[in-house]
Parts: sequence; structure tokens; C-alpha cells
Amino acid sequence: MTATAAELLEVLWGRASTAPASVSQMRVLFILEHHERINLRTLASLLASTPPSTSRLCDRLQAAGLIERDVSRTDRREVRLRLSSRGRALLADLRVRREKTLQDVLDQMSPADRLSLMHGLEAFCAVATAQIHDDADETGSQTA
Repeated sequence: MTATAAELLEVLWGRASTAPASVSQMRVLFILEHHERINLRTLASLLASTPPSTSRLCDRLQAAGLIERDVSRTDRREVRLRLSSRGRALLADLRVRREKTLQDVLDQMSPADRLSLMHGLEAFCAVATAQIHDDADETGSQTA
């Protein structure tokens, strides 16, 4: 059931998306939203990618005006990444479109089913968020 639900969400979100970015690029934007000013090596680790591939991915996002790079104040060789205002606006717009798409589905569910889904999703979000933050903390401590 979880695989089916995930696939259906992908289809619904695909319908809602007008993003000028690939799935990999969107992952970078979501990561940067939650880990502002991380360095390229940490981002590569979170993506399970190599620094050169991650750098090229960021080149494209920077060219599109979705992210910005800053040289670290403490180490001029280190580059810090962050979302640009355009990147933040893109994520906000995407969330509005996704929410509208999901709301159309939820409106067709019974109130009891919506309540059950909400409780299950709250528990899922709590555990997933903790896991993601734990993974990021581990990655950050390994590269520090």
C-alpha cells in the first residue's frame, strides 16, 4: 500500500509541478531549505553523490537563479550554498500547487478517513523528520 500511495503522490505532484528543475535539482532545493548554508561536500553526502556531480548540479541551479554560493568566512576554499529568493518562491509555489492537488483528493474522502489519514501522516512526519535530521547531523559531524 505504501508503494502504491507513493507512486500516486508522484503522479499527483507531477501534475501540480511547473518547476523548471529536474527531480535531482528539486532534491537539492529541498535540502538547502532545511540545511541553509551547508557546504558542497555535505550536500554531496546527503545526495549520496560525488562532489563534482553535485557541483555541476549546483552550477545549473545557480545559472537558473535558484541558489546562491558564498565563500566561507573561515575558509576561503569552502563554498556555502543557500536558496535564493527565487528558489524559495519556487518551493512556495510548488507547495501551494501540491496542496491544491491533494486537497481535491481529500475532499472526496469521508471525514473519518481524512482524520485517520491525518493521524497516520503526523506520526510518519515526526519519525521521518527525526531520521532526516539525525542523518544530516551524522554527515555533518563526519565532514567537520
